[in-house]
Amino acid sequence: MPRRVLVLARDPERAARLETVLDFLECEPQVLNQRPSREAGAQHDWLAWVVSSCLGDQLGDILNELPDLAPRVPVVLLGEEPDFPALTQTAAAQVVRRVSYPPRHPQFSDVLQSARHVVANGGPDEARSLELFRSLVGSNPLVQRIRRLIEQVAATDANVLILGETGTGKEVVARNIHAGSTRRERPFVAVNCGAIPADLLESELFGHEKGAFTGALSARQGRFELAQGGTLFLDEIGDMPLPMQVKLLRVLQERTFERVGSNRSIQCDVRIIAATHRDLETAIDEGRFREDLYYRLNVFPIEVPPLRHRRGDLPLLISELTNRMEGEGRGSVRLAHSALRALATYDWPGNVRELANLIERLAIMFPGETVEVDGLPAKFRREGDEELAELADQVLGEGVPGLDAQLPREGIDLKEYLNDLEMGLIRRALDEASGVVAHAAKLLGMRRTTLVEKMRKFGITRPEDATEI
Repeated sequence: MPRRVLVLARDPERAARLETVLDFLECEPQVLNQRPSREAGAQHDWLAWVVSSCLGDQLGDILNELPDLAPRVPVVLLGEEPDFPALTQTAAAQVVRRVSYPPRHPQFSDVLQSARHVVANGGPDEARSLELFRSLVGSNPLVQRIRRLIEQVAATDANVLILGETGTGKEVVARNIHAGSTRRERPFVAVNCGAIPADLLESELFGHEKGAFTGALSARQGRFELAQGGTLFLDEIGDMPLPMQVKLLRVLQERTFERVGSNRSIQCDVRIIAATHRDLETAIDEGRFREDLYYRLNVFPIEVPPLRHRRGDLPLLISELTNRMEGEGRGSVRLAHSALRALATYDWPGNVRELANLIERLAIMFPGETVEVDGLPAKFRREGDEELAELADQVLGEGVPGLDAQLPREGIDLKEYLNDLEMGLIRRALDEASGVVAHAAKLLGMRRTTLVEKMRKFGITRPEDATEI
């Protein structure tokens, strides 16, 4: 995987900050303050190009020339939405993310993950549903694990069972699996098994012939036929009535079905992805779900974590939701640190869906403004609880400039600060790994040799600090 990142920025301070963050993320930044040459674009070892809004009058020309200059390179725009000119459709398709300034380590880490996904799939033109992959925002290890699982299972035809609470993004995972599969050019058809009355579900899935029942005035294809060659997403499979479970099991076993009112078998070539917020093993014990169907569906399980288990992703999620609203012309809003701190203490029973609804509501109430804690709805403000305040500080990194906290008035030396932060995390990982470098490297998500190099850099070489075992 390439590590080189071209930074296009005319402001020296902005370029220096970007270099520091990219260095910290183990990239190889190369700064340019003018229009890049065609020779640079033709090189094949770029991970991404970061285009800053500080390029002045060259900005519009550079952006709209990108499809010709570097057609296979992922592009990141750095700056606020109004700072960028309108892009052509082909140029806009090459942009993997828009991020605000100053650059933040968690946000850029997530951006580079998107860029790696594009590069791994052959460039922006061939990237499989980049917009969907972007929706899996987060630097939390649980989210990163889901991305890896999606990439592993997408290329197969295995049935997938997605588990998770309401609003966690189970359909997003399903669409990403489809987009990464060989079936991506064929239909993705979704059906909510819990939203369709039991007496209509069979017709909805398998279709019916004219006159099959009262009201069947014409023949109709079912979801299985509509998804032929593609993917059928059965949402809330735990709510499917037992009689329909038997019929679904037969289709999964024999790969054939009949329309309601017909005795003609239809062959089906459909990949099944199911999802539920229910505990299916408990439902089996209570006789509400068939065990044989469960094992047919549960070939490759993926569990989507609730938002309360990855509160540290809140700033990234809010940034992505805000950018998406701006891109769709639905307004914008910013959250002050006090508001973020309050949201980090909330339990989020509605998960990411509830967060998206809140951001949209705030954008309507406070268009273009920065919302303080007193602008949040009452249920999100839980003041006076010191334990919750400490939790919020841990989640958002209060006192950690550059990680969504306020910068001190006197400013900071960003490079020195990031070095101190990196050294502290390495020492903590070594402590948790009892000094075993290989285990610490695994905790930090890097190669052992890379960690050894960093330990030499920071002088962590004493036997009591670490061992090469």
